[in-house]
Amino acid sequence: MKLHCEVEVVSRQLPALGMRNRGKGVRAVLSLCQQTARGQPRARACLFISTLKDKRGTRYELKENIEQFFTKFVDEGKATVRLKEPPVDICLSKANSSSLKSFLSALRLAHRGCDIEAPLSTFAPVKTSEFEKCKTKMVITSKKDYPLSRNFPPSLEHLQTSYCGLIRIDTRMLSLRNLRKLDLSHNHIKKLPATIGDLVHLQELNLNDNHLESFSVALCQSTLQTSLRSLDLSKNKIKALPVQFCQLRELTDLKLDDNELIRFPFKMGQLTNLRFLSAARNKLPFLPSEFKNLSLEYLDLFGNTFEQPKVLPVIMLQTPLSLLESSARAILYNRIPYGSPIIPLHLCQDLDTAKTCVCGRFCLNSFIQGTTTMNLHSVAHTVVLVDNMGGTEAPVISYFCSLTCYVNCCDMLK
Repeated sequence: MKLHCEVEVVSRQLPALGMRNRGKGVRAVLSLCQQTARGQPRARACLFISTLKDKRGTRYELKENIEQFFTKFVDEGKATVRLKEPPVDICLSKANSSSLKSFLSALRLAHRGCDIEAPLSTFAPVKTSEFEKCKTKMVITSKKDYPLSRNFPPSLEHLQTSYCGLIRIDTRMLSLRNLRKLDLSHNHIKKLPATIGDLVHLQELNLNDNHLESFSVALCQSTLQTSLRSLDLSKNKIKALPVQFCQLRELTDLKLDDNELIRFPFKMGQLTNLRFLSAARNKLPFLPSEFKNLSLEYLDLFGNTFEQPKVLPVIMLQTPLSLLESSARAILYNRIPYGSPIIPLHLCQDLDTAKTCVCGRFCLNSFIQGTTTMNLHSVAHTVVLVDNMGGTEAPVISYFCSLTCYVNCCDMLK
């Protein structure tokens, strides 16, 4: 029975000697082995820890030798086993949570001297191939080096496969549950599978220089909402991002350069953690009004086809308001939960795409649309010039839920 993880063996005697441990784990293979001592008819289970530098490993007795288990963070792949003799704490991390739970259960049985159902290993130096399963980083930058006949190490946290000619994402990558950084840049990928959202720890996704035409709603509503920090979609063929894209609220870095974007999601201001935004050389005619809610450190919108603000507003007011409009405003203003099991899907889509008035209220089909300009320094500390003329201003489109709101803000639109 084996477990691949990071291990740090901390001696509890070091503090008494005025010393401290280095505080960093190393990749290791933990084996639950059986040992038959002379004069004893029954084999005893021992813990065997091997590292790449010490393949012969270190052996620890288990029977009646475990003082305590610390398993508060076992669901995160972390645990600590405190031994009586020698007085050490064996700190485990970056393990598969289910494998870790099974391994700890076996350790408990060994401590009590009970039989262990899982097959035990034999005492033998661990082969180098075993540590391949512990690899956390793999970088592949040519088609000839791409693994076709063997799987990716299951412990990978960082995987880069660039310049490999991929036209789709390899399904084997989607089983790498520990993956935190996935770099698929410089390939020919046209579509992203929704199952990328199953990579619950994914923090960085690089899709630079591919053939993507969209970013699906399913990905926006997956576990990426809570994990994804950095997204690079530069050099693709994306024309628009869905409004649900703004549900990726943990994003801090977003690169959209060299696409065919004709608009930003109008709820862009909901990306409150965003600090780096680059969308140079696209086809943006204006920015959404909620863009003003961003607080960026760096902004690059150079080379977009920004239009001059229109003098006259577009008036789409309804008098009186339709039942649909009134109901939609009430649901959104009062934050009443909704979903396709409750109301028809097309009504959910209408609510998802409702416009936000400058007063903070919502409007569906009854509104006034106006445009003005904003200095981009009001939302970003560092701004790349919008054009070759030294400008840092861009047009912004705003919505007003009523004539009163429009009149109150008319000075802004002059």
